Amino acid sequence: MGWCVGVRDEDERLGAAELGAELGERATLVQFSSAFCAPCRATRRILGEVAGLVPGVAHVEIDAEARLHLVRALGVVRTPTVLVLDAGGRIVRRATGLPRKADVIAALGQAL
Repeated sequence: MGWCVGVRDEDERLGAAELGAELGERATLVQFSSAFCAPCRATRRILGEVAGLVPGVAHVEIDAEARLHLVRALGVVRTPTVLVLDAGGRIVRRATGLPRKADVIAALGQAL
């Protein structure tokens, strides 16, 4: 899993209306998943653990199939895709595939 920020991400902001959940006080881990995605289950566990460890960080999981308009708008092409948002909802990091816990914590450093 490689973390990157695309040119289009730099000005992209997401809020509670788009996510269907409140942003974290300090940062938000947004996970796009699909029903039959085995790595999505492991990603859910890892992101949940990180959100539990780091104060002010929320984890929001989005069903990619149910939110196709958002998937298309953000250019999500596979699951799991993880976005790291700062407190204002700006996308600061993006990655696809099963993340390592240490990599998620490091990517959060860009948002905090």
